[in-house]
Amino acid sequence: MNYGKAAGSIILAGVFQFLLFLTLAEEIYPSYSVSRNYISDLGVGRTALIFNGSIIVLGVLLIASGILLRLALKSTALSVMLILSGVGSAGVGIFPETTGAPHTIFAVITFLFGSLAAIYCARVVRGPMRVLSPIAGVISLISLIAFATHQYWILGPGGMERLIAYPELWWGLGLGGWVSTKG
Repeated sequence: MNYGKAAGSIILAGVFQFLLFLTLAEEIYPSYSVSRNYISDLGVGRTALIFNGSIIVLGVLLIASGILLRLALKSTALSVMLILSGVGSAGVGIFPETTGAPHTIFAVITFLFGSLAAIYCARVVRGPMRVLSPIAGVISLISLIAFATHQYWILGPGGMERLIAYPELWWGLGLGGWVSTKG
């Protein structure tokens, strides 16, 4: 088995389906605002099944890809961070925002380890990913700190949360593509 191709394909599938269903849920949710609403607002009400199911699938696929990446890239640190981000993602879907603290803890795990994985990834990858990975991770990490301290700037809470999530997701697409072509 080519572990790199498998890991890359799994990451691509997980991130792609999540972005697709996130967008679908935003369209279905009544009066949803990417500026005013949190991403996890999509995990309650009529979009709950779409959002929670999709983020659980993302989490499971990140865990699987993290295991395979350990075999492909021989990087325990990157694999552990990716697996933890996957555990956090699955936890966000299992414990929607109506559960309070469990949801918040899993969201922090997702965002923190996703941004750290992107930063650390520069030690493992080559080419443009070596530059883009830490940029995505630093943007996410700074945005996480701003979000946690309620510094939303002109973006609103939903926009700031997206400034955490989107660089990590786009990095995941890049990593998946990079790894799947290296095998």
